[in-house]
Amino acid sequence: MNKQRVTTATFREMKLAKKPITMLTAYDYPVAKMLDACGIDAVLVGDSVGNVVLGYDSTVPVTMDEMVHHVKAVSRAVKRAMVVADMPFLSYHISNEKSLENAGSLMQEAGAQALKLEGGQEICETVRIMVNAGIPVMGHLGLTPQSVHQMGGYRVQGKDEKAAKKLLLDAQALVDAGVFSIVLECVPTPLAKMITEKVEVATIGIGAGPYCDGQVLVTHDMLGLYGGQPPKFVKKFADLHQNIIDAIKAYRVEVQAGDFPTPDYGFNMSQDVLEKLNK
Repeated sequence: MNKQRVTTATFREMKLAKKPITMLTAYDYPVAKMLDACGIDAVLVGDSVGNVVLGYDSTVPVTMDEMVHHVKAVSRAVKRAMVVADMPFLSYHISNEKSLENAGSLMQEAGAQALKLEGGQEICETVRIMVNAGIPVMGHLGLTPQSVHQMGGYRVQGKDEKAAKKLLLDAQALVDAGVFSIVLECVPTPLAKMITEKVEVATIGIGAGPYCDGQVLVTHDMLGLYGGQPPKFVKKFADLHQNIIDAIKAYRVEVQAGDFPTPDYGFNMSQDVLEKLNK
């Protein structure tokens, strides 16, 4: 496995070589360390931390402080993969100055190598300002969870002609603004293929079919950590939810029955010390 650090140049080279890019999410040190050890190209500290770890109903409540906290943990673990951090809701919409300040917190304080912003033509000025400041920016089109209330729910985007044309225009506008990659979420496969072929930067799909330059999933979803039925675009590569449930129940039963811990799981001390303590 190549141990060189993944950069924006790596993304360009992989697209040209038609070598699929792998990206998964992480929000803490141990998971990030495992992803990096397994050769994942990019680790996304998504604002999905709100749903996955913090128990929010959406990504909207996630704050900058929460993102910085989780990005720091992931950055400490990762040595090879590119660490990409989501800029949370309203952190890049109020003013150019505030956007750069927040971006700086995630890059300088937290250790991210790139930032991901949701939106198309409407955020291109912000993208340009960040890129001009030396900040690598990944775009995000299609289903953009920060706008889920405006969209009316979690739905496939770009199915009709008007919406599809807007996504094509948005993708090119983001490229012109300087993004090095674009996530396409819940976009029809033929449209994602068209965007991938038209733009010069790498596309990363999630629910966008097999023709993107790379793929991303929420790690907790693909490991089956929550049980139940995941979204249609998620393949469960494991069912850890049931494994964990079984292990916890087994622990409870053994403790209640007095079967754990046995002497093998304890520590002894010298008889001399014991005798002195008993005097």
